[in-house]
This record gives sequence, C-alpha cells and structure tokens, in this order.
Amino acid sequence: MKIDILSLFPEMFEGFLNTSIIKRAIDKEVVDIKIHNFREFTQDKHKHVDDYPYGGGQGMVLMCQPIIDCLKTLTTDDSLVILMSPQGITLKHQVAQKLSLEKHLIIICGHYEGFDERIRDYVDLELSIGDYVLTGGELGSMVTCDAVIRLLEGAIRQESHEDDSFADGLLEYPQYTRPIEYDGNRVPDVLVSGHHENIRKWRKYQSLKKTYLKRPDLLENYEFDEESANMLTKIKKKS
Repeated sequence: MKIDILSLFPEMFEGFLNTSIIKRAIDKEVVDIKIHNFREFTQDKHKHVDDYPYGGGQGMVLMCQPIIDCLKTLTTDDSLVILMSPQGITLKHQVAQKLSLEKHLIIICGHYEGFDERIRDYVDLELSIGDYVLTGGELGSMVTCDAVIRLLEGAIRQESHEDDSFADGLLEYPQYTRPIEYDGNRVPDVLVSGHHENIRKWRKYQSLKKTYLKRPDLLENYEFDEESANMLTKIKKKS
C-alpha cells in the first residue's frame, strides 16, 4: 500500500514513522508512506496557506489552492482521498478493514479554524477519530494509518489481529502472561490446562461478558450462534 499525507507539520511524523510496527512495515515494504508539506505549493509570495474567512468569524481558514494543487500531483485512478475532519464518519475497525484493501490512500491534515469548502470537492471520504476537535489532523491521520497498516498482509501475523477487540464484533478476552501468580492473583486454571476447546469456550465467554458489561451497544449488531446465545443468557443471570 502507498500512503501520502498532506500536512503543514511533517516533523510531527518523525517518531511515528520510525517506531515499532510502522517502521518494520515500512522496512519490509509492506507500506510506503510519504509526508508532503502543502505549504510548498502555495502561490502566495509570503508562503501563506490560510486567510480570513469570507463573511467574518474567528480564526483562519486553509485556502483551497495549495491543497488542491498538491493533490493533483499525487492522485491517480487508484487513489482514495481522505479528509481528516470532525464532520466525517467515525473510524471503526470495519472502516479500517475497508481502507486496508485500497492501493493508495491520500490523507489531508487540516489546521487552524477549518478548510475552504471547495477542498471537499476533491475528497472521497471524510474521516473522524471521535467526537472532539483537535488542533490539526496530524494525530488523526496517525491513528488512521496505525489502524490500517497493522491489518496489511505482512505487517504483523494475521492471528495477532484476528482476535482484537472489534475484529469479530466483541471486545477482546482477558490476556495473561508470566508469572502464573502475582500478589495473590493467579492466572485462570483453564489457560494453563492445555485443553484447547475449553480455552476457546472460556475466551468466547469472557469476550461476551466484557462486551455486555462495558459496551452492550456492540451486541445489537452481533451475530449470535447457539453457543454464544446460551453464554450470554448465563452472563445476564450472573450479573
């Protein structure tokens, strides 16, 4: 996959691109990420990329010309142009899965008070990471990239993300590692039993329990089989 990110602050991405799974994915050529400072495309002699809004109002608005001219140098038939915006759809696991199937993502990071509305004419998808406003789209674009890249073949082992929270519509089951007992708190016996079927059932039960207690809204769209329906009935009786 190829990802191009438009930002006024490319230095914000230095740590992101050189750390952990993202760096390994780049080194393995699973993904190619380039950061573009769209200030370089402004036609303003003072290198301004924003101006006061027509009609008055607070703050400065990003001009359309630098961003659109930058986009025109990057966009191909395979490109999906994303605008990070609090007005966009919320980034969820299913959205990240769909984005991971694209060949080329272009992500626009805004700053200041907002965008010239005409920029939206060049955008395929507006995306938000939550119902709050950030000072810029850089952090949102990093979150988006991280969620997408880890799903790409070769980034991490497939089984590592198949059981993630939201992957099957439920929250992830509890995880444990050594020591087997710490401060009087012991790892559940089933996990060290070696009985794979009992472990599977325990994990499914715990996923359902966590989801029911923490995010019951997720169960509205969950496809229950007979086993999970029986488990949820038991969970409700014990709660």
